[in-house]
Amino acid sequence: MRRLFTLDPHDRELFRQTVGPVKPLHCDRIDPAPIHPAPIPRFTLADERQVLTDMISDYFEPAELDTGEELYYRREGVQQTVLRKLRRGHFQVGAALDLHGMTVAAAKEAFTTFLHQARRDDRHCVRIIHGKGKGSRHRGPILKQKINYWLRQRDEVLAFCSARAMDGGTGAVYVLLRRI
Repeated sequence: MRRLFTLDPHDRELFRQTVGPVKPLHCDRIDPAPIHPAPIPRFTLADERQVLTDMISDYFEPAELDTGEELYYRREGVQQTVLRKLRRGHFQVGAALDLHGMTVAAAKEAFTTFLHQARRDDRHCVRIIHGKGKGSRHRGPILKQKINYWLRQRDEVLAFCSARAMDGGTGAVYVLLRRI
């Protein structure tokens, strides 16, 4: 059981005399929360300034804007202008390979055979249609990722990039092969 503490009336009177008269304080003010300044996105602003600078320079190429879906690669020693010409479709496509609907194993075999045949026929530029991966659902474009990896591993590949919209767009790549 809880015991209540009671003060002796004599102690209470002694306390009042010692402390003196007391006025209750009334405060209806709430301390404001500190306001933090918004962060400054320095890197975003620098990127945006660089884009504006690039757009007004003589070397701006709209095809070079990266949307995240495009593939492009150039081997060390290959000039940027060669890749730019490839992206614009300035090279004549000598052969094409369509990998739509193939399994990865079948696509790998067809890819290897196609590149050997293209080299043997002295084709300098070829097109490989890998598709956009719409049938892969949540896994993304599997053949596109594989083609990107396989092409980078081949010594005869000088450069490759996503095709123009009329040739398949991001569902196909132009491949520039080393001459024999």
